[in-house]
Amino acid sequence: MADQDGLKVAKDYHVEEAFANNGGFYVKGAGSLDWGMKKHLANIFDPKSGNTVMFAFDHGYFMGSTAGLERLDLVIPRLMPHIDCLMGTRGALRTCVSPDNRKAIALRVSSGSSMLNEDLSHEVVAVDIEDSIRMNADCMAVQTFIGADGQLSSIDNLSRVINAGLRYSIPTLGVVAVGKDMERTDRFFKLATRIVAEMGVQLVKTYYCDNFEEVVAACPVPIVVAGGKKLPENEALTLAYRSIQGGARGLDMGRNIFQSEHSAEMAQAIRQIVHEAYTDKQAWEFFQDAIH
Repeated sequence: MADQDGLKVAKDYHVEEAFANNGGFYVKGAGSLDWGMKKHLANIFDPKSGNTVMFAFDHGYFMGSTAGLERLDLVIPRLMPHIDCLMGTRGALRTCVSPDNRKAIALRVSSGSSMLNEDLSHEVVAVDIEDSIRMNADCMAVQTFIGADGQLSSIDNLSRVINAGLRYSIPTLGVVAVGKDMERTDRFFKLATRIVAEMGVQLVKTYYCDNFEEVVAACPVPIVVAGGKKLPENEALTLAYRSIQGGARGLDMGRNIFQSEHSAEMAQAIRQIVHEAYTDKQAWEFFQDAIH
């Protein structure tokens, strides 16, 4: 193990310089991957904008019935036209999503304790690679707890999913978890996203923070920003805009879409920021026009 004494604090992120090793493929860090991996990533990230709008509805795996997601069979079809990638559990996908849809699939493959248990950091790999293949998953999502009590088992879960994914050309999405005792700073997110990327994931989901462009520059795979807790619509659009401006290659909005009183219109407004380079003010005007 490298001696930590004398290590210098990183500072040279060269945020103004584009990633230097794309190898002719538009998804960051994927130039040396095989055809199958690239095809799955191309399903997730739009070839024109290079970005993605994910819709997360996997909350039920630890929260049970969630406000806004009581009827997945009704919610998901309304939002389907406005998103690029569905992020859910195999149970929700198989029961509530029609298989004739053309959207990418981010399959939640890790699972753990419910909200009744204060410590959510001890998860297991709940879906094996064979079922991920049967589900035609475009990536497998693994919750990863860096700095939490369950960090070691979490990294073991991630490693096993990455190894299986590499055997069958299915990307792994490392989801950086933030527990109640973890700091939400650029220092933490630089650490967590880099660890997850160096383990071998093909994309990372994390949160927006100050100095976000440095987090992006230091991570050699695409970052998708999580929407997090429910915000007023105008604030959620500002979060989306700042994330894309900071270098994120997409948004994975859950509660900020399905808990909005105008969820379809909110998804459309997010899409304008992610794919059409709208500012947050333009997207807010678009949203207001759409609901009136």
